[in-house]
Amino acid sequence: MKKILKIFGIFVLILVIGLIAAPFLFKGTIEKLIKKTINNNVNAQVEWRDLDLTLFSSFPDATVVIKDFSVVNNDPFKGDTLASGERLELQMGIKQLLKKENEQIKVDELNLEKAYINIKVDSLGNANYDIAKEQPQTIETPTDTTSSGFTFDLSHYEIKDSRINYLDESTKTFFKLKDVNHVGNGDLSVSKSTLETQTNALVSLDLDGVNYLEDHTITLDANFELDLDKQKYTFLENEAKINELPLTFNGFVQVNEDNNDIDITFKTPSSDFKNFLAIIPKTYSKNLDGVDTTGDFIVDGKIKGIVDDTHIPTLDIKIRSSNASFKYAELPKRVNNITINADIKNETGIVEDTYINIGNLTFKIDQDVFAAKGSFRNLTENMLVNLSLKGSLDLANIEKVYPLNLEQDLNGRFTTDLTTIFDMNSVEREQYQNIKSNGTASLKNFSYKSPDIPNELKVANADVSFKPGNISLNSFAATSGQTDISATGSIQNLIPFLMSKQDLKGNFNVNSNTFKVSDFMVAEDNTAATKTTSENTVTTPNNNEAIKIPDFLAATMNFNVKKVIYDDIELSNATGTIAIEDEKASLTNVKSSLFGGNIALNGNVNTKGNTPTFTMDLDLNSIDIDQSFKGLDLLQGLAPIAKALQGALNTNIKLNGNLNGDLTPQLQTIAGNAFAKVLTAKVNAEQSPLLARLSENVAFLNLDNLNLNNLETYLTFDNGNIQVKPFDFNIKGIKVTAGGTHGLDQNMNYNVTLDVPAKYMGSEVSGLLSKLSAQERETMTVALPIGLTGTFNSPKVNLNTQAAVNSLTQRIIDKQKDDLKDKGKDLLGNILGGNKPKDSTTVQQDSVKAGTPKTNEDAIKDAAKDILGGLFGKKKTKAKDSVN
Repeated sequence: MKKILKIFGIFVLILVIGLIAAPFLFKGTIEKLIKKTINNNVNAQVEWRDLDLTLFSSFPDATVVIKDFSVVNNDPFKGDTLASGERLELQMGIKQLLKKENEQIKVDELNLEKAYINIKVDSLGNANYDIAKEQPQTIETPTDTTSSGFTFDLSHYEIKDSRINYLDESTKTFFKLKDVNHVGNGDLSVSKSTLETQTNALVSLDLDGVNYLEDHTITLDANFELDLDKQKYTFLENEAKINELPLTFNGFVQVNEDNNDIDITFKTPSSDFKNFLAIIPKTYSKNLDGVDTTGDFIVDGKIKGIVDDTHIPTLDIKIRSSNASFKYAELPKRVNNITINADIKNETGIVEDTYINIGNLTFKIDQDVFAAKGSFRNLTENMLVNLSLKGSLDLANIEKVYPLNLEQDLNGRFTTDLTTIFDMNSVEREQYQNIKSNGTASLKNFSYKSPDIPNELKVANADVSFKPGNISLNSFAATSGQTDISATGSIQNLIPFLMSKQDLKGNFNVNSNTFKVSDFMVAEDNTAATKTTSENTVTTPNNNEAIKIPDFLAATMNFNVKKVIYDDIELSNATGTIAIEDEKASLTNVKSSLFGGNIALNGNVNTKGNTPTFTMDLDLNSIDIDQSFKGLDLLQGLAPIAKALQGALNTNIKLNGNLNGDLTPQLQTIAGNAFAKVLTAKVNAEQSPLLARLSENVAFLNLDNLNLNNLETYLTFDNGNIQVKPFDFNIKGIKVTAGGTHGLDQNMNYNVTLDVPAKYMGSEVSGLLSKLSAQERETMTVALPIGLTGTFNSPKVNLNTQAAVNSLTQRIIDKQKDDLKDKGKDLLGNILGGNKPKDSTTVQQDSVKAGTPKTNEDAIKDAAKDILGGLFGKKKTKAKDSVN
């Protein structure tokens, strides 16, 4: 017995060693065979991260595991991923590992996990899955029946947590399966067998840009009869569900060399109206348990015919319900008198001939009856729509009969009697003349709440009438907060706007008694970044909270608003035109009363980019200086000193720049120019530290006498800097010339020149003034330069008195030279010209007046000395000594 156990132990040990060693012995062979098979048969780039071979987990079978594989196309889909996956597992008998290189290896089981299959057919009919290499033609011999590679004689296969996409650009078909889980059991090694399958997935379907299914749950438990020789697959026992709608199938699919032959019928196994509710996605349908239904709902369809490059099977699918109703237990109201009569048909096998016909669709909630009928033809090409809607509906009742989870509660009464006929090409190409609509539609007592607006929007009524080529907004009345709006106008493309997400286009006349801008602005985000400097604070807006001009609106509005309220600013009798398109609003001929005067505005606001921008041409006429500069940050930045003025002003401002999230200007970004004319103005120096400091430093400057009437000035600005061209004004006989620059940060650098009467300079020039006559002392003026730096709130005043003294000195010297020259010329002229000197009597009289008796000869000598002294500089020296 011990010997037997010992032998058994040795056998087990050898077996374990063999199981451990086998993967190392055969892994290279298997990997080499896989690569050879790929190279011989596939025209694509195939890669994987790792390949493992194990015997433990599947003994007595061997398991090959390929991890993180990908199949990438060559031309004409170069770079596209055809397939990828995290794990591909192949199971086979251990004997398969001992086969020679030129012998086939039979795979018994396949498992695929987290795979992505991406099938694409381009507009020319090329398919990205067509990657098989063309094999050379050879003469087959009866004895040569094997070739190297794999054969998949599967008895079990699984696909787990995978995705499958199918895109056909030629037919504009997009079919998507996700969360795919599929299991198949059968014997695929024989020509005829039964395959048992279980499938569940989420399915989506788009045809020509129209979404028909979106993440609908499908399940299929089906048995198929497989005839592998004839490639025929027949439905046996089966049950499918679309969401919760049950269906059973009969028929077959046969794969031929040039086409596929389909003959399938399907129907609902029961006629309970609950089947209709099951079609609706679970997100909206909720739990159908406890729903009370009456009446029936039947789906009965037939799909039959050939599928090839030009044909699809014919379709005949009937959807019927009559005198049905339903009520959810937790909801107060019931939907009654439900009638559904609809067909999906194709009678020719040509895809363009598929159509949907709605013979009748009606329902009733309380006393409201709503009905629709019509058809949708040519679904995959230029879809033709013929639709009629008639009825009235209290929108609040929808949530009382059906369990919807909506952010906005439905409310208001919708009424319509409308017929419309159009084709989608005309809709997309904006050929509105081809859209034939007749009837009316109205909405009353509707309200809308949203985090995007601070106040509830209440629509008292909106009434629209339809005629061929014309849609009229007959009336619209709404309120929000303190704002009231009424409008009329025309809408060019209501149907395209609703059907194909085009911009809403129209022309409207808008009237309002009060329009408060903040009623349509979200609260400021407190997370906005703030940067503080020594003189000012700059706030950077959070772009996530920025106000955006609607991107779906392309309309022109003529408005007349009695009162516009924006922060603390109130405009009266505002009129003008605003055109909105592509997230840009252009304002034309905007006029209003403001700050005791009138304004005229043209410009635009563009919110399309990350940072909104604006341009503006603004005329302000006879506005109150005090009110306007207190109310507008822009004016305060352009001319801070104006806050000390009271009076009236005309100005024209042209500028552009960036906007904050609340659509207020970012002052540091603006550029442009301005012209201003002061009509009348009085100065309150106490309101300006600059004027107060200037008055302190220049004793003779009485700002109460400042006269700014009719003052004109011109400004240019860019990157937060304002350049002021020199301008003149008067302070009671003192001419003032000023000019320079300042920034929006309040820093300044200005040069001011006062044309000051010389006598105001006091003791510093008294010696100089003594050289002048009394009349000259009264009229002589001097330029006093003053430099203004620092900030407007903390100014620095620099009086350059020495420059004024030097200037006055030079002027007096120059005057004396001119006087001496003129006097010498007169005397020399008398002498050289032989003029007679004054007689003795005259000379004596002059001497008596001067206090010193002089003879004629003495007077002539003195005059000559003065002349010569002036000519040779003696007088200049005396003048200089006098100044010093």
